[in-house]
Amino acid sequence: LQLVESGGGLVQPGGSLRLSCAASESVDPVNIGWFRQVGKEREGLACISKKTIGRTDYGDSAKGRFLAFRDNSKNTVILQMNSLQPYDTAPYYCGVGGKRCSPDPDEYDYWGQGIQVTVSS
Repeated sequence: LQLVESGGGLVQPGGSLRLSCAASESVDPVNIGWFRQVGKEREGLACISKKTIGRTDYGDSAKGRFLAFRDNSKNTVILQMNSLQPYDTAPYYCGVGGKRCSPDPDEYDYWGQGIQVTVSS
């Protein structure tokens, strides 16, 4: 399984970005997480559970501002990010795996290469 993130870049404070994570095969039977690297830690932002479970969980940093969902027609998951602030600046990653959705990056088996998001005026 290969994952490729896209959609990052530079945005002004208060702006929005839409990140995509394209998978080389169907993501219906797996959990997909969105993370960002903050220093040495990889912070969990959102996790979309297997399609049969149909649940999405959000980390505190993402609640109320970010929306994660599948685009099943394209084997892709989306992270819509709104009201971005300078503290959201980071590399962002998608990951796949785990028996359950978790904010722990060690639960994930596959990772994309990451995409930079920079929030600055």
